[in-house]
Amino acid sequence: MRTMLPLLVILVVGLRLAGASPPPQPVACTKGTTDCTVTNVYGSFPDRTICRAADASFPRTEAELVAAVAAAAAAGRKAKAATRHSHSFPKLACPGGRDGTIISTRFLNRTVAFDAAARRITVESGVVLRDLIRAAAAAGLALPHSPYWYGLTVGGLLATGAHGSSLWGKGSAVHEYVVGLRIVTPAPASQGFAVVRELVAGDPDLDAAKVSLGVLGVISQVTFELQPQFKRSVRFVTRDDSDFAEKVAVWGGAHEFGDMAWLPRQGKVIYREDDRVDVATPGNGLNDYLGFRAQPTLGLITARAAEERLERNGTDIARCLAARLPPSLFELQAYGFTNDGVFFTGWPVVGFQHRIQASGTCISSPEDGLLSSCTWDPRIRGPFLYNSGFSIALPRAAAFVADMMRLRDLNPRAFCDIDAKLGILMRYVKASSAYLGKPEDCVDFDVTYYRSYDDGEPRPHSDVFDELEQMALRKYGAVPHWGKNRNFAFDGAAAKYPNSGEFIKVKERYDPDGIFSSEWSDQVLGISGSPNIVDKRCAIEGLCVCSDDSHCAPELGYFCRPGKLFKEARVCSKDKSAAAGDDDLLDEL
Repeated sequence: MRTMLPLLVILVVGLRLAGASPPPQPVACTKGTTDCTVTNVYGSFPDRTICRAADASFPRTEAELVAAVAAAAAAGRKAKAATRHSHSFPKLACPGGRDGTIISTRFLNRTVAFDAAARRITVESGVVLRDLIRAAAAAGLALPHSPYWYGLTVGGLLATGAHGSSLWGKGSAVHEYVVGLRIVTPAPASQGFAVVRELVAGDPDLDAAKVSLGVLGVISQVTFELQPQFKRSVRFVTRDDSDFAEKVAVWGGAHEFGDMAWLPRQGKVIYREDDRVDVATPGNGLNDYLGFRAQPTLGLITARAAEERLERNGTDIARCLAARLPPSLFELQAYGFTNDGVFFTGWPVVGFQHRIQASGTCISSPEDGLLSSCTWDPRIRGPFLYNSGFSIALPRAAAFVADMMRLRDLNPRAFCDIDAKLGILMRYVKASSAYLGKPEDCVDFDVTYYRSYDDGEPRPHSDVFDELEQMALRKYGAVPHWGKNRNFAFDGAAAKYPNSGEFIKVKERYDPDGIFSSEWSDQVLGISGSPNIVDKRCAIEGLCVCSDDSHCAPELGYFCRPGKLFKEARVCSKDKSAAAGDDDLLDEL
């Protein structure tokens, strides 16, 4: 434990000194553009398999994109679009099998048109969010909402329904601001095997295409409706969680961009008071979030090694003590916010929308030979994580939070790993007209936690995390985030979307031969098969919900048992009959 504090201090101080080694591209080929693999920026999908393809294409124009889709359709080969920086945990970019083709949008990265009077911008699908919001700002306009990470591409964030936090106006989902879209889909031979479909506001097919999971074709261009530039005033306030359940129901209505993060073991909630203010309000603040900055690679590797020792051999006392440090250090550094782009002098931080809404400087600095890197870069043995995200209808959110707190109270130390990852983030998302968008106004719960590099390696208190997710999905009818989660979260997911049938009808018209479908997408959409992979230790990896002890790790003392609070859950629980009695000391932490 003594090594953890100086190590974390080195990491945080190093944030100001590091350059960056941008993460590798998700598509890699061994022979020019043949014998290729595709992955995400984390270097691993939930089932840890490597997705392979016979070849890849890198179109630079819409005409070249049409040719790439036509070639796949003419040959009857599976195809998938891959974005420039794929942050999707599930295997949405995998074409299936080894004979498919990958169509990268890496070079489709230009602004096509700008209409300042109409407040509209048209960009190619490979444009990174960072460049979109900067282009809008240069014309005195703003994209009103976005995810917090600006390394996503337009095509990728639309495919998975990415969002920020707001129930105001049209809400926080980026696809709500799409008013036009061009998508290349397969076609009969009489039409050259590929066509460009142009969709505009009012076209019902737009409600399918703007959250598509990539199964309709390849988006070429997107037109967004913008707003006049504005400023935001941001303040973070930490309070105890005594009224947390009541607050979650109203916080999204009280603050236009408000969110909250729960630190369960500490019994605290970090409230984000974030509102639009007049553009004349003084301030030129900047959001350069600490977690999205480049960090010294050596420090990341050392920190992960220390974390692994704690996970495998540490006591609950040691893990809980270590978990207190990251939230304190982030709060000390104002989470990366500054009042003028350099110094933090106090809350609130007031700044223009494009300087506040998103960040991600670890992809923006010159290459430094991996002396520093994004935290999740797969080329180093740094932090390795699971990321689960699920949304619960706003009227049911308070009851779910009350249940979460009851589960915490049964064994508070089991939640220390959540504290270490800065808590459970809660954001607000409005009901959408998109067929695969949120069916109701909801609260999105985002949970990040430790993942082992070793396949099937149990984690201390993993049963609590699994029970939490199963309770959300089964008891409260949560819908999973399309770009996050492990396999079991998607079992029956499509049935929770009232318009999923309409989406599948559009899919059958656009791609009747399933060129852009895969085994995974068919499972997720409920067309055929199940996303669950049932095998030994499958529940340890989140590939299934256990129904037999073999799905856990009985030889290591992990057995399939009911949940502690939500009895319908089935989780891998460790036999604690020989556990040491650390409870009294832990209660004092």
